[in-house]
Amino acid sequence: MSNIKLEYIWLDGSNPQQLRSKTKIASEINSMNPSDYSIWSFDGSSTLQAQSGKGKNTDCLLKPVFVTNDPFRKGPNKLVFCEVLNTDGTAHKTNNRRKLSQKVNELNINSGDKLQLPWFGWEQEYTLTHKPMIPFGIGEGIPLGFTLDPKSTPRPQGDYYCGIGSDNVVGRDIVEEHMNMCMEIGLDISGINAEVLLGQWEYQIGPATALEGSDQLWVSRYLLQRVAEKYNVKVSLHPKPLKGDWNGTGCHVNFSTKEMREEGGLDVIKETMSKLEKYQKEHISVYGLHNDQRLTGAHETSSINDFSYGFSTRDTSIRIPAQAIVENKGYFEDRRPASNCDPYQVSLRMLETVYSEVEVSTEA
Repeated sequence: MSNIKLEYIWLDGSNPQQLRSKTKIASEINSMNPSDYSIWSFDGSSTLQAQSGKGKNTDCLLKPVFVTNDPFRKGPNKLVFCEVLNTDGTAHKTNNRRKLSQKVNELNINSGDKLQLPWFGWEQEYTLTHKPMIPFGIGEGIPLGFTLDPKSTPRPQGDYYCGIGSDNVVGRDIVEEHMNMCMEIGLDISGINAEVLLGQWEYQIGPATALEGSDQLWVSRYLLQRVAEKYNVKVSLHPKPLKGDWNGTGCHVNFSTKEMREEGGLDVIKETMSKLEKYQKEHISVYGLHNDQRLTGAHETSSINDFSYGFSTRDTSIRIPAQAIVENKGYFEDRRPASNCDPYQVSLRMLETVYSEVEVSTEA
């Protein structure tokens, strides 16, 4: 039996967390079941997940939780996305996936017919930037299409959103290659578009269940970083990569329960708004770093200090789309999460809020 390459991927101890990966050569495995892949280890002292020093135990464990084909190396090679454990097998303190998994099990929404489960749809915005050089690698970099010369600053936002043509968009080769890879390996990518800042783009993942969607979003971010790496371009997930009269960068999450998607579900959506308002601070606390720079009440955002919702609005915390109004059912869009948010934490907080003081249906 021939050997294959397994790219083990995990989240480190940075804030916000960053992706890390390394390659394991192993005997060929014809399986997509994570339990068929071995637990591996890494040096946690180099990823902010263990203390260094004489006599210190710096090992951390990688437990596979999501496996897919490797679109870079092709063939039977695999991407193996992992959660991080301590050496005694317990979840590492940076392992937010385990917390979400426990909540999903507690609510009994971990398996069964997808139509019966809550759905998450992620709108991942990002900005392609020139890689910072001085000092090396520090900062977000200047968006593609911009230069240090103030005389050559691009036109104000207005023409770039869903734009076409070399004077309106930049970086499309990276965007298309990333989309194709997501489709190739079976991620639930549902679209892409250019955003309002030159060099800023968006793709959508979902609808998917809580754990599945969060895993896929992290894997899709890995693919995006790897594609951009080929072009020597940085992917910035900073919520305000460029100061001034430009929109920030978010990761809006569309959410629905089975009851919201059924006839009369609009009433359920409306009832949920009071719960979201009650836990406004708890949501904001896990919705991403530097989000205060984006949620100012301007540039299609609500204020980070207030909760609001509206119908077909984009300057509120929550948007209830026109489709839900017309059909009297559907979903709502939480516009508060930043582009660098951790989907595990966002999903956990959403489930905690929506299912507070309500019974969860267990009907098949």
